[in-house]
Amino acid sequence: MEFELWWLLGIPAFFGLGWIAARVDIRQLVSESRTLPRGYFKGLNHLLNDQPDKAIDSFVEIVRQDPEAAEMHFALGNLFRRRGETERAIRVHQNLLSRPDLPADERAHAEYELGQDYLKAGLLDRAEETYQRLLDTSYAVQARRALLEIFQREKEWVRAIEAAIALQEAGAGSRQKEIAQFYCELAQDALVHMHPDDALPLLDKALHADRTSVRGTILVGDVQQAKGETEAALATWRRVEQQSVPHVALVAQRLMDGYRKVGRPEEGVSLLKSYLQQASSIDLLEVVFKAVLELEGVDAAKQLVGDELRRTPTLLGLDKFLEARMLDAPPAVLGELSLVKNLVHGYTQKLARYQCSHCGFKARQFYWHCPGCSRWETYPPRRTEELNVMN
Repeated sequence: MEFELWWLLGIPAFFGLGWIAARVDIRQLVSESRTLPRGYFKGLNHLLNDQPDKAIDSFVEIVRQDPEAAEMHFALGNLFRRRGETERAIRVHQNLLSRPDLPADERAHAEYELGQDYLKAGLLDRAEETYQRLLDTSYAVQARRALLEIFQREKEWVRAIEAAIALQEAGAGSRQKEIAQFYCELAQDALVHMHPDDALPLLDKALHADRTSVRGTILVGDVQQAKGETEAALATWRRVEQQSVPHVALVAQRLMDGYRKVGRPEEGVSLLKSYLQQASSIDLLEVVFKAVLELEGVDAAKQLVGDELRRTPTLLGLDKFLEARMLDAPPAVLGELSLVKNLVHGYTQKLARYQCSHCGFKARQFYWHCPGCSRWETYPPRRTEELNVMN
């Protein structure tokens, strides 16, 4: 390609145009900044210095001087809400909504912020009313997310299912796992009230929403057991292994009890031993240990926990090993073993907890729904020490 001389002449021109554009932008920025109240910069500076009290004072003064400053209302209301002063946040946003000349987009924004205030204050009925008014606005998706949170808090599972489906249809991502959990909650409630026939259709819907739902499979087995169909329940609970091997610890006791009920406890022990080889678990070991002790005796039980401790060395395993050793320990060493056992057991109580993989909330029992962050299926079915050893 031939080199053109005029290209060289154009380069300074391009630089000149860029310099002029930059100067225009700077002048516009300076002009706009002069129109902002001094209190705005003071409040911003206080926020940057982590001084929310002083920032609030500055923004309150701006709102007093200029009641039309909608953005200052939003900033002030959010600051109040973050500080837990929900009543003041509600008043700020209600004051903003009382303006008849408020543009539609800012009105929707103010409604959404008011709903957040009500939600933070625990006024769920008012929050729900507020979010319902936003379903035909640009805040529809945010409102549906908030409504879903409200329905879960209130345990209104049917409405939670409807809200989750609406969110999916709005393009807000898949909610199939949550929908399956909501159906499981309804089925669990039916089981508690001794209505197993009502639970099965709900669990069919749960597994249709999420074929990998371990909880759905476990509950189907529970329904079958409640109806006296133990063989069917055993077959269902065994399917958990195909969905998630670590979760077999959650059905171990069910399986062992079921095999005892049908008169085949040895088959149950053999099955659980095979699960233990696939997925080491202190909860699973506990069930197998008791069954082996009952069916095969002390020596077999000691051998079981000794082999497991060598394969997966944990303090939880050591605690169980010491318990096994004490079963037939001679009186001369029983006192010493008991002392060591008590020391180890006291420490392992802090380790024998489940931990949410999202927020880190620890609990003594397994949860499908985290009490800390309200997320579903965030608890691994293993204790914290076992997870640390695996990592």
